[in-house]
Amino acid sequence: MSVSVSPARPGRPDWLWHLGVVAFVALWWLVYRQLVPVAEWITAFFPVERHSHTGEAIAFFFYDVPKVMMLLTLIVFAMGVVRSFFSPEKTRALLSGRREGVGNVFAAMLGIVTPFCSCSAVPLFIGFVSAGIPLGVTFSFLIAAPMVNEVALILLFGLVGWQVAAIYLGFGLVIAIVAGWVIGKLHLEGWLQDWVRDIHSGADVAVEGEHLTMVDRYRLGLTAVREIFGKVWLWIILGIGMGALIHGYVPEDLMVRIMGAGTWWSVPAAVVMGIPMYTNAAGVIPIVEALLGKGAALGTVLAFMMSVIALSLPEMIILRQVLTLRLIAVFIGVVTAGILAVGFLFNVIF
Repeated sequence: MSVSVSPARPGRPDWLWHLGVVAFVALWWLVYRQLVPVAEWITAFFPVERHSHTGEAIAFFFYDVPKVMMLLTLIVFAMGVVRSFFSPEKTRALLSGRREGVGNVFAAMLGIVTPFCSCSAVPLFIGFVSAGIPLGVTFSFLIAAPMVNEVALILLFGLVGWQVAAIYLGFGLVIAIVAGWVIGKLHLEGWLQDWVRDIHSGADVAVEGEHLTMVDRYRLGLTAVREIFGKVWLWIILGIGMGALIHGYVPEDLMVRIMGAGTWWSVPAAVVMGIPMYTNAAGVIPIVEALLGKGAALGTVLAFMMSVIALSLPEMIILRQVLTLRLIAVFIGVVTAGILAVGFLFNVIF
């Protein structure tokens, strides 16, 4: 895949491009802030009770689809522009080798302060990969962004105290950093999808030996949006649609029976139960509170919460367009091992 930069069209001055980009960002922000009321407005047209399972699923779908689409568009455009300032070789040199561990730490910390659910984190993951950032570093972000959420930390602090919240933060960070580092050491770039691997290898870098203007860089960003958005938009809709169908349908009594069991298999069973579900950290906390109130074991409940957030089936559907099945399997295996360790540890300590 290659990207060429042709001269700006006559009659379209640079200031008009700058104004257009500023207007786009401002409009993007205004629309993004209205996603919740618009989703509620659309849901009101359906002949269902708003707070029924069906009503929750409809509202969830009409909020999450445009949210992820907008994030994908803005992030890929921004990364396309930023990438034009740095060659892939320089980027990889900066974040690879002896500095890769540092890159994992920074990526995981960025994930903590980024208020993204699993599917919302995918666009930034794609942007990182397209910028030539090492695969292991991007995975540290992808794991930390949904798993260690500031909303979850605050709510856990209120529910079970600062000690549990601090341990959750620490182990979430360790899982993200170590898992990303392990994936990076395995050198699995060849397991990316072909079109992503082409981007990652830098085959589409701009014109050699030519000074790029800001208009050229804008056009590179737009080209990146067209190419990447066109490959993943349908799978984003399908993944979130599946998540919306199961959103709110939580078999709470069955879950309590499994998670309250004092057997070794309760933790892995909770992880398996969490994978098909889809919500963000704030959405899963009420479920956590209800399960703890009914006597479920703390470590088992936390393992369930982390699997819901970090290993959701809709996320895997979207990632399938970026990663091969083998790489998805490695990702699931490494993250699952970390989540199981947290679950067993909390059950022993508390």
